[in-house]
Amino acid sequence: MKKFFEATGKTREEAISAGLAELNLTIGEVTVEDIEEGSKGLFGLFGSRLWRVRVTAIEDEKPALDTHSLFADSLDTPAEKKQRAKTEKKPAEKKQRTEKAEKPAEKKEEKQPAEKKPAAKKPAKKPAEKKEPAEKKPAQPAEQKDPATAAGRAQAFLQELTQLMGVEVAVNVNTDEEGNVRVNMQGDTQGILIGRRGETLDALQYLTSLQVNKGRGEYVRVTLDTEGYRARREEALIRLANRMANRAVKTGRRVSMEPMNPYERRILHSALQGNTAVTTHSEGEEPNRHVVITVNKAARKAQENKPAEEVQATEE
Repeated sequence: MKKFFEATGKTREEAISAGLAELNLTIGEVTVEDIEEGSKGLFGLFGSRLWRVRVTAIEDEKPALDTHSLFADSLDTPAEKKQRAKTEKKPAEKKQRTEKAEKPAEKKEEKQPAEKKPAAKKPAKKPAEKKEPAEKKPAQPAEQKDPATAAGRAQAFLQELTQLMGVEVAVNVNTDEEGNVRVNMQGDTQGILIGRRGETLDALQYLTSLQVNKGRGEYVRVTLDTEGYRARREEALIRLANRMANRAVKTGRRVSMEPMNPYERRILHSALQGNTAVTTHSEGEEPNRHVVITVNKAARKAQENKPAEEVQATEE
């Protein structure tokens, strides 16, 4: 049987599955080492690169189980059992004799005055008890909406989709004052529905929006969230925007952010809208469109007119 196999795939999971199929093992019987990370490339066509992993079988160091020795009593004849009992008693008798012969010597040694008292042995530490993993509490069932409404269509679509994905979540849906549908999926503790920087969540939101607005005249906006991810991501983006704005003011140079989706770019623009020292705009084409922070002329002149010592102090 092969001990390892280098497999490739469009995703890391696909490469691991190929390696497991080749070795005919399960994920618990192997170790996985990433050799080369994959890349989708531009539009998934240009510059794409496959994932490459090494799947190695875990060697079992335990000795093979001797089934004959376990069931020897039931397999041997009565004569063989008596013979085995005699051979087992002989070593035991020899051991008792040697122990008796050693006892007088031990007594003589005890009579001799001990020069140094042996150090007290430290009590052996008890092995730490392994904590059992907490049981995963199932998500509370969500209130079912009318399938004829936009909220009901979104809920039914996501319930069927997450079930096919193997993710047990409760799909809670409500409609705000403006008629927009807001969905909150509870129970995704591993972030499967979020994906890398929310890419999976954005894809699910897009598909749900298509399903809800299919055959409708008036457009309904759909927003998806799970385990409070949107709020946490928004706070992180606001902190990032303020930090990059301060860098632009200190250096007097424009700062280009990393490519983001339209939703996250709007958060950056809104976060710096009240900052009079900088302005923001977007550049590039999807999916590489990004936000650029530039310093206002008035703020730039004020930065240039500062004394050298004061500028150095602000930069520090």
